[in-house]
Amino acid sequence: MAVMPFTSDKMFSSEEKEFMLKTARMAIKHYLETSETLEIKASELPSQKLTEDGACFVTLHYNDQLRGCIGSLEAHRPIIMDIIENALASAFGDPRFPMLTKIEFPKIKISISVLTKPEPLPINGPDDLLNKLVPKKHGLILEKDFHRATFLPAVWDEIPDKEEFLNHLSMKAGLPPNGWKDKDVTYKIYESEEFSE
Repeated sequence: MAVMPFTSDKMFSSEEKEFMLKTARMAIKHYLETSETLEIKASELPSQKLTEDGACFVTLHYNDQLRGCIGSLEAHRPIIMDIIENALASAFGDPRFPMLTKIEFPKIKISISVLTKPEPLPINGPDDLLNKLVPKKHGLILEKDFHRATFLPAVWDEIPDKEEFLNHLSMKAGLPPNGWKDKDVTYKIYESEEFSE
């Protein structure tokens, strides 16, 4: 299958987005009730686009607080399957949080971010990185040896300052706050289309 065909500014119709959000919620509900993964037939999908390979993050909020966020950085399965698996991982497999309960479920808010294919960002030092990074547009993957972390474009809403954004991303990767300045660190950027319930 083709890898990440989504490149335009508006990747999905409102009908497709609504279906994806409903599917994420149904997947969590189905697992809470049966301990099994939701299965969807191709005939149930609103468009062929949802059978194409894609990468997404599913984020859960409870009382306006983060309650889980797990995703894929590279497309490796149909986008609808990626949504189902990442919805379950966010609800029941995020190591930062206990498993979601039936009591919490009705009050969670689900967001989905569908990513474009990450592209290497060649830089010539920390200042060049600060110049090339575009807040609210770029998601960023930081890698050094066995350290790896990403922030979605939506994180810019919480951390709008570029240096602070990079400090937090370094710490998320298990590096010191100024680890992003290290010459051995490599970067990839991507964009995302985000939609919420």
